[in-house]
Amino acid sequence: MNVSSLVTSLLEEARRSNERRLLVLAGNREKGYETARSALAGAEIADETTTQVGPRRVLDCEQVSQRRAGTLLGTTHEAIVFDAHDELQPNALGRVVGAVDGGGLFVLLTPPLDSWPTRRDDFDATLAVPPFEVEDVTGHFRRRFVSLLRAHRGIAIADVDSETVEDDGLTHPVPRLADRERGEAPPTATVAFPQAAVEACLTDDQVSAVGAFETLRDPNTAVVVEADRGRGKSSAAGIAAGSLAAQGESVLVTARTYRSAREVFVRAAALLDSMDELADTDHEPPTRIAAKSGGTVRFEKPTDAIDRVGSGDERDETPGVVFVDEAAALSVRLLERFLNFSRVAFTTTIHGYEGAGRGFSVRFRDRLDGSDHDVTDVTLDEPIRYAAGDPIEVWAFRALALDARPAVDPLVTDATPEESEYRMLDAGDLLADENLLRESFGLLVLAHYRTEPADLARLLDAPNVSVRALQSNDHVVSVALLAREGGLPENVREHMYDGGRVKGNMLPDVLTTQLRDFEAGIPVGMRIMRIATHHAVRSSGLGSQLLASIRREFSDLDWLGTGFGATPELLRFWRDNGYRTVQLSTTRNDASGEYSALMFDPISDAGYDLYDRHARRFVGRIPSVLSDALADMDPDVVRESLRATAAEVSPSLTDWEWRLVAASAYGPGQFDHGPAPFRTLVVKHLVDPDDTETLSPRQERLLVRKVLQAHRWPAVADELGFHSAGEAMRALGAAFQPLVDLYGNEAAMEEKRRYSD
Repeated sequence: MNVSSLVTSLLEEARRSNERRLLVLAGNREKGYETARSALAGAEIADETTTQVGPRRVLDCEQVSQRRAGTLLGTTHEAIVFDAHDELQPNALGRVVGAVDGGGLFVLLTPPLDSWPTRRDDFDATLAVPPFEVEDVTGHFRRRFVSLLRAHRGIAIADVDSETVEDDGLTHPVPRLADRERGEAPPTATVAFPQAAVEACLTDDQVSAVGAFETLRDPNTAVVVEADRGRGKSSAAGIAAGSLAAQGESVLVTARTYRSAREVFVRAAALLDSMDELADTDHEPPTRIAAKSGGTVRFEKPTDAIDRVGSGDERDETPGVVFVDEAAALSVRLLERFLNFSRVAFTTTIHGYEGAGRGFSVRFRDRLDGSDHDVTDVTLDEPIRYAAGDPIEVWAFRALALDARPAVDPLVTDATPEESEYRMLDAGDLLADENLLRESFGLLVLAHYRTEPADLARLLDAPNVSVRALQSNDHVVSVALLAREGGLPENVREHMYDGGRVKGNMLPDVLTTQLRDFEAGIPVGMRIMRIATHHAVRSSGLGSQLLASIRREFSDLDWLGTGFGATPELLRFWRDNGYRTVQLSTTRNDASGEYSALMFDPISDAGYDLYDRHARRFVGRIPSVLSDALADMDPDVVRESLRATAAEVSPSLTDWEWRLVAASAYGPGQFDHGPAPFRTLVVKHLVDPDDTETLSPRQERLLVRKVLQAHRWPAVADELGFHSAGEAMRALGAAFQPLVDLYGNEAAMEEKRRYSD
């Protein structure tokens, strides 16, 4: 076996076609590294252009672990060597495979391919959640992965143990040259940026993106550039940043790491240099570029960048324009804060699950579209790093389901709950029908901000995870990802109670560790991890039908439950389907930017006992939490959370407390002199299932903001549209009048008559 000559042949046709190639070195790890080292040396691939992804450094090049694979986002390499012997993290693979440049090589070190699916590795251990063991994890994901390695073009497979080549991976493509190499003219367009900016673009898509960035010269503008990996979005951002700097603008570039944004600075400096406008850079590659016009391009970490808004420090170089590169790698909460800048651009990867999954496209876009910014959208389709149809991109998209999509709209628009079929989709079904897998996973990807490649492995291999779906005319119209939780032995519950982490049991974990319920892990339930309905038939009852079918199937369990980033709409959906609130998190979810809600639908007596005690505790503690950790929670989320709580709240106020409330409602009393009884009464009103129309939504928001969350009167008045704090105070008193009438005792009525007669 001469792998060096094989690599030479692979790279020869890869460079000729501007595609990439993949080399699998299966077998002994040490032999795999030896073979990789000699092959890369024989192909004259320099150590400086190579990165090893693995647990420890073996090759004489840069090394990162799979856990830190995200640091390679936005970078390009001639070769990447990915060690999958200890584990294969799907997320890590998805992040690094796109970093190989056209004409480059991706090397994958694996155990023997035939036995690899039956081995259990470190990633499999993360799927073995209590009470299951790692032996309960199946190997379906890697079995599919291996079959796709063997089936796709451009992938060479060598067995380093037997020193044989199973597949040379050669595709014998027709040579393709870039337009520039054929002597054709560069893209042209009419733009306000310098003509050099157009000439620096490699595709018409890039010219369109640079043209869109021109809108950032105007206030209250935002630009969103989306693309698959390798389409040149960061380069386009760099060209635009350099153009703005040449016009005297202060441009701030931010990303999760500087390395992710490096291409922006390289392109900005190159453009300014070509225009003879480059004044200075701090080092190579630069993190600060100065133009002769006085404009600058500089890098700051996201948390430092957002502090620039309204800092008031004249020594600060307040940015005029902000570029957020690889925006999907940042939390929604953090992205929201960039909307405080008047001029801001976001570049993001469509099919990369960059760090935070689909948080950008699913959650953040709603906030951006609802902002004061005039938003311009651009999508880049034409590859730059490698040719269109690159076989390694095609393989990676399929292996990790990066391009999974639900059925096209016309195929499902007639779907109804009555005519849909409820199905259990086990791994065998999904592996046997690629279209079924793509439609099911595609719904989860597009409908939920956290779905990522690891979820594909989880739904195929995890022993506690299962999939249920509704199909119409053989197409998936609604799908749910379920996780079995609870049924934990005493030693596991003790570990959890003492603060230990127990994977895969989110609801029992929260109830045990945070809410101190040692028995919470005993009942067995099913958590709805994800639920998604095709966008063409949303609001048609399919999601509710799916939940009802799940409840019927699992009627022998103790409970059904869910946890999600709380919005008023989602809380209403789950409440309408029988789920009730037991907890609101006191910190925001990094990905969604929301506070999370936990909800239960009890089934058995044990499930009702679990729910009842936590519902009682929830309504007992929520007033103090809302005035502290949850003081900034959306009042409509508070309203819906409490409305979705089935717990008895007794307004057992003393006669003095009732007189205090009644005097505030009907007479000269003031809420500020004793808020406690007012809070009890507000919670009673919001939780009471029979008291849903006594107050208007605006009155309820007033009660939440002032009584439960203790906001100051001027802020409450301003937020809710009152002319003054005094008007808001009078409105609060009026809001309590019907509550006194509905719940008050004789002492309250006596106090009311004092001011009503």
